Parts: sequence; C-alpha cells; structure tokens
Amino acid sequence: MHRIIIYTALLGFFASASVATAQDTDSESPSRHTANDPSPKSDDPAKSEARGDEKDSVNSELQELRSLVHAQSDELHDLRQRLAAVEAGVVATNKITAAADALPVGKVEAPTSVAMSAASMSPAAPVQGTGRTQTEPQSPLSFKIGSADFTPGGFVDFTTFFRSTNVGSGIATAFGTIPYSNQLPQARMSETRLSAQYSRLSLKVDAHLTDSTTITGYVESDFLGFQPANAYQTANSDSLRLRVYWANIRHGKWEVLGGQAWSLLTPNRVGLSPLTPDVFYTLDEDPNFQVGLTWLRQPQFRVTYHPTSNWAIAVSLENPQQFVPASVVFPSPFFTPQFDNGSGSTSAASSATNTAVPNLHPDIVVKSAVDAHPAGHSLHIEAAGLIRSFRVFNNLATPASTNTITGGGGSVNFIYELVHNFRLIGDSFYSYGGGRYIFGLGPDVIVKPDGTLSGVHSGAGLGGFEYQPTPHYTFYSYYGAAYFARNFAAQPTPGSTCNGLAGFACVGFGFPGSANTSNRVVQEATFGVIPTLWSNENYGRLQIISQYSYVLRSPWSIFSTTPPNPKNAHTNMIYLGLRYILP
Repeated sequence: MHRIIIYTALLGFFASASVATAQDTDSESPSRHTANDPSPKSDDPAKSEARGDEKDSVNSELQELRSLVHAQSDELHDLRQRLAAVEAGVVATNKITAAADALPVGKVEAPTSVAMSAASMSPAAPVQGTGRTQTEPQSPLSFKIGSADFTPGGFVDFTTFFRSTNVGSGIATAFGTIPYSNQLPQARMSETRLSAQYSRLSLKVDAHLTDSTTITGYVESDFLGFQPANAYQTANSDSLRLRVYWANIRHGKWEVLGGQAWSLLTPNRVGLSPLTPDVFYTLDEDPNFQVGLTWLRQPQFRVTYHPTSNWAIAVSLENPQQFVPASVVFPSPFFTPQFDNGSGSTSAASSATNTAVPNLHPDIVVKSAVDAHPAGHSLHIEAAGLIRSFRVFNNLATPASTNTITGGGGSVNFIYELVHNFRLIGDSFYSYGGGRYIFGLGPDVIVKPDGTLSGVHSGAGLGGFEYQPTPHYTFYSYYGAAYFARNFAAQPTPGSTCNGLAGFACVGFGFPGSANTSNRVVQEATFGVIPTLWSNENYGRLQIISQYSYVLRSPWSIFSTTPPNPKNAHTNMIYLGLRYILP
C-alpha cells in the first residue's frame, strides 16, 4: 500500500513538472523568437496556418496532461483515504483486543462472558443490562449454510476427583446419600476416579427471517448418560446425553421457545435467556453443581416479553413429575405408589413407576428479571413463582376416588458487582411441594392414612462470591443448604408406637424413629480457583478448574439398625479438571 502511494506521488510529481515546463515553453516562445530572429515575421498564410496547427497540438497535449494529473491526484486521494481506513481498523482491532485481554477470563460460561451474551436470541438484539445495542462476538469456528450462521462450541474436560468417603455416585455427587459413619465399608473407604464424562459439545444456529424476526436453535450434550454395567472395566464407554435442545423465535419484543431447556426457575446471570452461558449454575466442576441451587433441565414451552431492553417477563409450561423418594412411608402396602421414586437405574424393578406417573398438568413458572447499573455496578435481580398440582387414585377410600392438591413456591435471586469483577450472589427458594426442584433431596408430598395427599414444605438457599482480579485467575466460593420440613400422621396399628402414641404407626416423612434417609438439612461449603494457563481468541483456552467442598447431611431421625446412631454424615471432596475450551 505504501509503495503504491509513493509510486503515484512520483508519477504525479513528474507529470506536474512536465506540464509546468510545457507551459513555460509555450509562454516564452514568442519573445525568444522576436529576440533571436532579426528577420521580420512572415505573413505567409501557409506558415501561419502551420503555426496555428502546432499551437493547437500543444494545447491539446497540455489538456491531456492536465486531465492525467487530475486523475492521478484523485486516485492518490482515494488511496490515502483507504490507507487511513485500514490504519483506523488496525487501531480499533488493537483496542478491542486490549479490552478483551483486560476482561477477566474464567471457566467456560464464566460471568465475564455474560456481558457479551445475548439476553435474547437475536444476535443483534439489545444486551440486557447494558442500555445499548451490542452483538455477540463472532466465533472463529462459525460458518454459514445459506443464510444461517452455525456456531459449534463446547470443551474437552479431564477430571480427577477424590472423596473422603465412598459415595459411589461417579463424577456427579449424590448429595442425599452421603454415607453415615456406621455404613460400612463406604464410610471407612475413600474413592478416587478419573473421568472425561463432563466434556461437552454444542451447536448454535442463528437465522434472520425478516428485519424484526429471528430464529435460534441450540443443542448441547455431554457424556453423563446411562452407563452399561461394565463401563469402568475396559472401554469406559460413557454415553452421550441430551442436556438442552430447543428452538426460539423472536419477533420484536416477544420470544417463543419450545424444547428442552434450563427450567425458568433456575437462576439467571443476565435477563431470562435460556442460553447456558446466561444461566447461573455456579463455577463448580461437580456436574451436580452445589447444594442449595434450584435447578432443572426439562421440556417446556416458554413465552417471554421484553417491555424494555433491560427488563423481561416470562411464563413457562414445564414437564411435571410427582416425586416421592423411598424415605417416605406410605399408609398401607395396599396403596398403589403413583410417584417417581428417584431410582437411578432404568433397569431396576423399582423404577417402573417413574414413567407411569399420573401427572395432572404441566408445572407453571412465572418469572421477571431486571438488569441495571446503579453507580456503575452491574446488578441482576429476579423473582419467580411456581404452581404445581398432584393427583393420586385413592384406593384406600370407600368408594375409591381421585385426590388432588395444588402446591407452589417462590424464588428471589440476585447477582451484584460490589467492586470491579467482584460479584456477590444470593439465591433463595421456598415451596409447598417443590422438593423435586431442590435436586430431589426430599419429597414433594406424602400420603396421609386416609389416602389423601399433603405437601411437604421445603426450602433452599445459596450465597457466595466470584472474583476475577486478573484475566487469568478466577476465585469463587459458595455456601448452600436445603431444608425439608417433617410431615407425618398416625394411623391405628396394633403393637406400634408413633411419637409416643401406643397402638399407632407413623406414616409420612421425618417422623421420630424414621429411617436416617429422611434428610432434614443438607449443606455444602465450596471454594475454588480457576487459573487460565493459555488463551487465544482464535484457538480457545486451556484452564484448570479446582474445587474443594465439604458436605454435611443431617437426618430428622438418627435411628439406625446398626448402632451407634450418628447425628450426621459428611464427606470432603476435591475436584481437579483440565479443560480445553473451544473459542
């Protein structure tokens, strides 16, 4: 580019010199002729005509030279403008790169990526909480098919984890079954495993149907699916599992989503976006995340409205499932169970009822979220409500009849940037019949002695912080807890005692003398560090995710058939994950 400009400038210089010389020659020729030629000027018409032709030829050549100089001058001006534009683009790129390098780099889907995440599915939609229009940065892996943009993503994850007791649940921790000290040999044995199951694949497709209508499809999977019995013996053939798979259409201020997505009740980092980077599920390496977090991924139909660029309201109809684990005692062996019993094995006989639950209607979730920047600090705050119904066929009544109750719950969550890149996090949830949304650590309902339903009160909460002091280090810590209230009743049973009442037996959840599988409180404290070893915007990132957690499980009753009767169960967990994240 610089050589072109120099050659053009030289050409213009010589052309200008030639024009100037020609002009001087033309203007000075009469005087020279008069001074040097003493003979009188000829009046021969032929000579005059020849001189006129010669003058016309010179004038024509001068005019051509002038045109050439003007054309070259215009071309030089155009080249200068292009050079300035290129230099401005280089400067802008350097500024963007410097700004990106200055941003904290955390785990995949870390909070720092949220500012550039789409609060809606439209790539050109306003980013919630920013107050201005931005677009998502284009991934180097993106490609087009027709008018649609395809963006693959995900990461390769290699995890080592250690637990001080043998929980035996694989890489994802079963918080509700931490072994008590009298559960042998599990309580006296530790466990260490290596796994690549948490590796993830995703694909996002965006297309503009019209100027005001866009459609986005998203699919995400990992390898935590159902495993064969010999999974760890030879090939470690971890099964591919569907995490989320949905399509979303946005028209103006409205969005409609259908498919499997994070429950609307799951806390968000920004807006009400269903994209995984915009959902808050902690930075933990544990695929079951953190005790106290309210979350589900399930099929749903969702409608979202955006009154403003930083305010969203949504309602979602989500897949229901009546959940009552084995810790609940039914009033009679003749009562037909009509609940999901939490069986983790699809081949177990006890899991036959899981696919035959008589759900009445979809769970209904309503949620509103606001993103603001008070005093320059980002703030995301949201409130949600849940409505659920439960139904059983009561074959203990005479005549037999159907019994139905309605439960629900509420949630308030926030993420506040106290100082630059230091975020405080608070989540809360309380319900009547919402146990399934608290990781199934307790039941939704119980069945009373007369065969009717009664909901179980339950709650969960999480608090913590995430801090990224430099682009290459992220620190985080959370504390979470889940609580389930006792709910039981006495039914006449000769030879039994219920809560000191002779001749009666207790049915329900959490009664005195119940099995120590009836969880009253489950707590977890976690902290971790995520160093970024290497990062390149074109090739991705290499990180180490470290996590330490202490889990404590306390039952309603410490009764056990194997004395002594411990008051609680606990375990220490350490996770170390080496993760390569696609750009």
